[in-house]
Amino acid sequence: MLGNLSSFNRKTICRNDGLPGLVHGDMVPPYRDALRHLLFHGHHNLLSPESTLQVMSDAIRHDWSTEETLAILQSPLLDLVQRARTIHSDHHGNDSVQLASLLSLKTGGCSEDCNYCPQSVHHSTNVGNGDLMAYDQVLDTARKARELGASRFCMGAAWRQVHDGEEFDRVLNMVRGVGALGMETCVTLGMLSQDQARRLAEAGLTAYNHNLDTSPEYYNKIISTRDFEDRMETLRHVREAGISLCVGGIIGMGESDRDRARMLEILAGLDPHPESVPINALVAVVGTPLENRPPVDPLDLVRMCATARILMPESRVRLSAGRHQLSREAQVLCFLAGANSIFYGEKLLTTANTECEEDRRLLRELGLSPLPPDVDKPTPATSAA
Repeated sequence: MLGNLSSFNRKTICRNDGLPGLVHGDMVPPYRDALRHLLFHGHHNLLSPESTLQVMSDAIRHDWSTEETLAILQSPLLDLVQRARTIHSDHHGNDSVQLASLLSLKTGGCSEDCNYCPQSVHHSTNVGNGDLMAYDQVLDTARKARELGASRFCMGAAWRQVHDGEEFDRVLNMVRGVGALGMETCVTLGMLSQDQARRLAEAGLTAYNHNLDTSPEYYNKIISTRDFEDRMETLRHVREAGISLCVGGIIGMGESDRDRARMLEILAGLDPHPESVPINALVAVVGTPLENRPPVDPLDLVRMCATARILMPESRVRLSAGRHQLSREAQVLCFLAGANSIFYGEKLLTTANTECEEDRRLLRELGLSPLPPDVDKPTPATSAA
């Protein structure tokens, strides 16, 4: 059926970017996979080792090692971006970006001591301890976000963990209300029990955000009031409830490249991969222990987006906190490297963000269009372990 592969020369098999044209694009997957097998195992001389590695990189894997991930993260930048872009095109096309709006439902007063966060009671910042917002105010904000083009509405409360009671019941009602607007819903509320995750799922929650922040090895340099396994346990509860995962991390907190690679390795080890992977650059806030950290090199953010795309081909890679500090050119590089989601709106939980009109102008110039909400897509109910 596939014919005699030995009759194809290298020019026929390979495209300009070093990737095999015959195993790329619109070929029916079973035939494409069979051809890949022959290329890799039956006809080793058709492709160089470098090309073979590139082609194999678009497979869905959950067994990336630290050394593999670190090698990808530190590879020559243009090669890294090209590889990520090819994988992104294979799995997503080139023209859609998810616009997610973020609202702080309850600001400040958090008992956690995260060194990066101005909402912690352990730090002396200008963020006060606010009350939970009213339902009508939240719905009005969600409607405005929808009118501006956002398809996902994310709501955050500065809690260490969710406590059953009147406030959680109010949040559940907010989730129902925003979902009724035809928007995807996401919340970040801290640690969850199994039952609380189930109740959020019953309310129609699309996604739960619970970032790993950094590597397990560097974790206690950033946070002492919880441990890394606490985060993983909540992710398991969320996945078991059938809610999609929104989980990523932060760079610029003094971590090494190996720490960054470890974090991405663990994210890519989740089966299935997180549906959304936010990549955040530290916003150093006065009064926090990290207030004097230097700005993140924009090319480091490009590398993180590209590596996340390579390791997790089907995930939405979200360019998140710190984006307002990037030039237009740096943002374009992040999109080129596989970012296909942004926080959209002039404020995140407590820090500034890029203005909506500026975002729309940039997306138009790049030929990118907002992704419509996907409120009916089923979520795999597999363990996050």
